[in-house]
Amino acid sequence: MRRLLITALFVGTASAAIAQTKEPIALRDFGSFHLGGRFVDISGKPTREVTIGGATQTLNPNGTYLVEQMYVQYLLPQNRKGKVPLLMWHGGGFTGVTYESTPDGREGWLNIFVRKGWDSYVSDAVERGRAGWAMPEVFAGEPVFLTIDAPWVTWRFGAPGSFDKDPAKRRPYPGSQFPFEAYDNLIRQIVPRWTSTNDAIQAAYDQLVDRVCPCVLLVHSQSGAFGYAAALKRPDKVKALVIVEGTIRGDATTAATLRNVPIMVLYGDNVDKSPMFSAQLANNRKMAELAKTAGGSIEIVGLPELGIKGNSHFAMMEKNNAEVAEVVHKWLAGKGLVD
Repeated sequence: MRRLLITALFVGTASAAIAQTKEPIALRDFGSFHLGGRFVDISGKPTREVTIGGATQTLNPNGTYLVEQMYVQYLLPQNRKGKVPLLMWHGGGFTGVTYESTPDGREGWLNIFVRKGWDSYVSDAVERGRAGWAMPEVFAGEPVFLTIDAPWVTWRFGAPGSFDKDPAKRRPYPGSQFPFEAYDNLIRQIVPRWTSTNDAIQAAYDQLVDRVCPCVLLVHSQSGAFGYAAALKRPDKVKALVIVEGTIRGDATTAATLRNVPIMVLYGDNVDKSPMFSAQLANNRKMAELAKTAGGSIEIVGLPELGIKGNSHFAMMEKNNAEVAEVVHKWLAGKGLVD
């Protein structure tokens, strides 16, 4: 890894007005890498003619491929305060953009946590974004695509029947913190996902933990299960686990294994209006009881109970994302992970 002093301004797609109000972020290094994957051999497929750059070529799809790799980007602040790196993992159907600029162009959690002094690593999981796809012989089944209205009720932007193709007629939950003027930008972030790639995703995340950690895992939604599984495999390397509205899949044995790893599960508003998230919360509360019995700690934190209201499934993108990030930062500081 390079060691040099870089002063850069990371404001993503923010407007000039927003950019002018932010101090530059001083970095000692930044970059990216790929890791993970496996080799597969494809055979028995016919050749075909393709036109590339105006020239017709014969393409032979048979041979050896490297597939199921993962992409990782890192920003390392000059004034480091986090005692270990912070790894941010996105949810299903999304990429590391989740933590970069918000849909309306403000700073996301990547910049916010770098400003707080955390060495920050944001990844695109297997088959997402810059990690790349693989052919049907590798990824079993069909990819899942989402319509523009699918996220509205599922991720608690509004009640059933409150979405309309006309933005002016949409009825979000009162007090919502999501920047709905940029809803289309959220939709633009969504990428196809497969339901058959969990083992490959987990394998790549485990390799990332081995390469970068000891660390803190900050995971969202689908990656809640990946983060918990990674901690189970490397409880000595994962110093804390922060799960933003993700499921903990475990039992009394796993709770005992992770009794020395502090875990916080963060929830936004209107959880009671969603059968899916209500069930998830109930499951996680059961896991919290098992952790307590084992001498560990899983803290279930509801933002409304802290006076922070209006958050959906995407607290890291919303108007009060800096306030929510501070809740996470202070919790980690309370665990002795901040200088």
